[in-house]
Amino acid sequence: MSGAIVKGKKLYRIPARGKVKGVCAGIAEYLDIPVRLVRVIVVLSMFFGLFFFTLVAYFGLAFLLDEMPESVSRSQGERSPTAQELLDRLSQQLKGSEASLRNMERYVTSETFSVRSRFRQL
Repeated sequence: MSGAIVKGKKLYRIPARGKVKGVCAGIAEYLDIPVRLVRVIVVLSMFFGLFFFTLVAYFGLAFLLDEMPESVSRSQGERSPTAQELLDRLSQQLKGSEASLRNMERYVTSETFSVRSRFRQL
């Protein structure tokens, strides 16, 4: 099997980033979520009564999925931004929005706005 295909993405195992066979790393890459979250979900599913199903699914995927080729991993070479980088971007966007809002508020509360508004009513 050459990996599942949905929305132009393929599901692979990534043993280089994995702990056992790289299934959780592959699922995390496919869903674009942190690997740690996928691992926590797998462990919790084992503790909450799905132990056998989780083991069968994990090793079934480990057997069925191909390893991610190096050419694919190189072409997807862009790393995901860190939390600090995301917070910095968000802070910059909020500062820009705040400045725009202040300018709009300054205009709406100005005498120019009220004069123009009265002229439009005539």
